[in-house]
Amino acid sequence: MMLPAWIRNRWVIVPAILAISIVLWNSYVTAHNGGLVEGSVIDAAGRPVPGATVTLFERSFVAYTSKDTTKADDAGLFRFTNNQNHALQLEAASPILGKSDRHSIRLWFRAQNFRLVEPLRLAGR
Repeated sequence: MMLPAWIRNRWVIVPAILAISIVLWNSYVTAHNGGLVEGSVIDAAGRPVPGATVTLFERSFVAYTSKDTTKADDAGLFRFTNNQNHALQLEAASPILGKSDRHSIRLWFRAQNFRLVEPLRLAGR
């Protein structure tokens, strides 16, 4: 069965593809915009660091400013909720092991859920 010529026309196909793409993207954004930022903190040997303080920085007009802090749990895992920004930095600190380097995060859209692949590593003093 052959489709009518007007359906096979580029003036129908291209807008249809764009419309489908927009619907799929918006569905993805809706399913992944909870504002969660998660990760873990480890020491130089790769062991979890319970109780490490993790700071979330968000980009303002010209600089990154501290927005929130949390503590890592017994497994070295941390979680921030209700993040509404798309340009972030994370930094971990421990009184004994010092600070980690700041890890920059650039999200595709505001409030995107994000899980760090590489943990924040405390190098020690």
